[in-house]
Amino acid sequence: MLTVRDLSNRVLQPACFRVDAGECVAVQGPSGAGKSVLLRAVADLDPAAGEVRLDGALREEMTAPEWRRRVTYLAAESGWWSDRVADHFSPADTPRAAPLVEALGLPGEALGWPVSRLSTGERQRLALVRALVQEPRVLLLDEPTGALDLDATHRVEGLLRDALARGMGVLIVTHSPDQADRLAKRRLRVEAGRVREA
Repeated sequence: MLTVRDLSNRVLQPACFRVDAGECVAVQGPSGAGKSVLLRAVADLDPAAGEVRLDGALREEMTAPEWRRRVTYLAAESGWWSDRVADHFSPADTPRAAPLVEALGLPGEALGWPVSRLSTGERQRLALVRALVQEPRVLLLDEPTGALDLDATHRVEGLLRDALARGMGVLIVTHSPDQADRLAKRRLRVEAGRVREA
């Protein structure tokens, strides 16, 4: 589904890998190795050379917004550009978002909360909902449970397993070997900008 060939920039050495439909690939390595840079390069948020395809189509054949809707990047600390959570969801997305919010252990009314009320973990979970309702083909996750307790982490992993079962591909940066074991079929190791199959 997602194929990457010779992707490189000022941090990354040329990287080649794939993420198949319904597959989770964990990205691991020391801090500062280039894991987040890799995800941002795939998402076309940072300049990079090389070839990235989705279902055979080159990234350059799509507009940037269309690519980022299909290949959605979720940062460890996502941006919030408006004062209320609901403003970050289209009216059409709200009915789909509410059950996901509740599945993550938050009340349905959290969609109406001011962003300033949210804890770091609540922001992290609601940002995941924001990404999932777009129904991307591939989800690029940068430490999506870094601020969460064990119960919330397992709830997030449950939603991700549901998404994988529907055929979504997931590329997840995680420092947790246990999380990688629970979710991933394969692992990429990033060290000093070099990406290799682990």
